[in-house]
Amino acid sequence: MDARTLFASLALATASFAFPAVAADSTQNFVDKAAVGGMFEVDSSKLAQDRAKDQQVKNFAERMIADHGAANEKLKKIATEQKLQVPTQPDAAHKSDLEKLQNTTTGFDQPYVDMQRSAHADAVNLFQSYANDGDNPGLKAFAAETLPTLKMHQQMIEKIAAANAAMPAVKSASTPKPPAPVPGANSFTEAQAKNRIQDAGYTNVTSLAKDDQGIWRGQAEKDGKNISIALDYQGNVFAGH
Repeated sequence: MDARTLFASLALATASFAFPAVAADSTQNFVDKAAVGGMFEVDSSKLAQDRAKDQQVKNFAERMIADHGAANEKLKKIATEQKLQVPTQPDAAHKSDLEKLQNTTTGFDQPYVDMQRSAHADAVNLFQSYANDGDNPGLKAFAAETLPTLKMHQQMIEKIAAANAAMPAVKSASTPKPPAPVPGANSFTEAQAKNRIQDAGYTNVTSLAKDDQGIWRGQAEKDGKNISIALDYQGNVFAGH
């Protein structure tokens, strides 16, 4: 065997051993994030059932306990069957958020709603990414099956947030950017939406269409990558939504 053939054989063998390790890390990372996120949904919503004042918030919390409780059990079953570790305790960030809710003596609803908006934006991105590019067939199917429910939850909490906070139709300098597009009557024309997205640093904005939530959605480029883009009625621009 000459040197060139030997090096090619070694490279092929190295690659065949390297790929499974990367796949396992990616799969375990998804399980970790999905599990701690699901635990937070249930635990925070149990607090909301007792302490929230708004009935819509209470109803939402009840739905979260049921839906995420079922999803958590399904994730645990699939992961255990494939000998993956499933976290049984929240990570530091979620533990901190739970402690904040537990220590809130007045005005519980708003911090709970804000945390739910952020949590569901993260969950939708996580499950969407794994449903598209996941390396474990069973968990990939689980992510794809669960994703529509997560998106429905996200729409529910955004409607609650918009109704309760009476957020302004146009974002001002003092208005913090929400974690996800806010549904509402959108007065931007297609040209105005395109200009606003371009002003946010994106180029080659195409396929813009307004959905039934009043959110302009399309494709754009940034840093050499083509990504999904969204513009809500406040003028907030989001990538990957």
